[in-house]
Amino acid sequence: MSRAINLLLALGLLVIAALTGYGLVTAVNRATQPITNPGGTIATQVSAILPPTATPLPNGQAVVLSIQAVARLETAQYTIEKVIIKEDGQGALGALFGDRVIFVAHGDVIAGVDLGKIRPEDVVVLPDGRAFITLPAAEVFVTNIDNDQSYVVDRQTGLLTKGSINLETEARREAQAEIEQAALESGVLDQAQRNAEAYLRQLLGQLGYKEVNFVRGTPTP
Repeated sequence: MSRAINLLLALGLLVIAALTGYGLVTAVNRATQPITNPGGTIATQVSAILPPTATPLPNGQAVVLSIQAVARLETAQYTIEKVIIKEDGQGALGALFGDRVIFVAHGDVIAGVDLGKIRPEDVVVLPDGRAFITLPAAEVFVTNIDNDQSYVVDRQTGLLTKGSINLETEARREAQAEIEQAALESGVLDQAQRNAEAYLRQLLGQLGYKEVNFVRGTPTP
């Protein structure tokens, strides 16, 4: 009887040992199996812990090239109308030899900043996102007389003359000069400068700069 009990105990111990060994082997096998897609899992975990890498700001030379690529930046346009009276040969004999034209001129003045004049030393950029730019002074690019909207109101010539063929041309030339002067007096250059600064502030903002400061250049006489 005792021998049978001992035999049963021995068999039980063998079964327990076998099960324990199987568990250890299974655990070891699982521990030594390769992890599927380790790169993606690790990358996801690292990206969740570390902050995103900051995009480096363009250096001064890159900023200069970006600005120069815009070239002549037209930033203000004024439309002005002027009445010009041009006379020739007036005086005591004006009724005989005089010439007079009344011309209504309709013109446009376009002003802006020539960014092609920007030099490397005119642009200073800092790693903290600030930029300092010395801009060329705004200038008038074009003053045009609109022939479709400009016209002669009146033309009077003396009894003994056919009038000067250049009088209307002179009236147009005078009108162009007066229209440009009127635009200058109305502040077209200041408007052009402000608009250019606003445009460049937006451009440098797209390049990553958060603060842009401008220094105005000296106007050319």
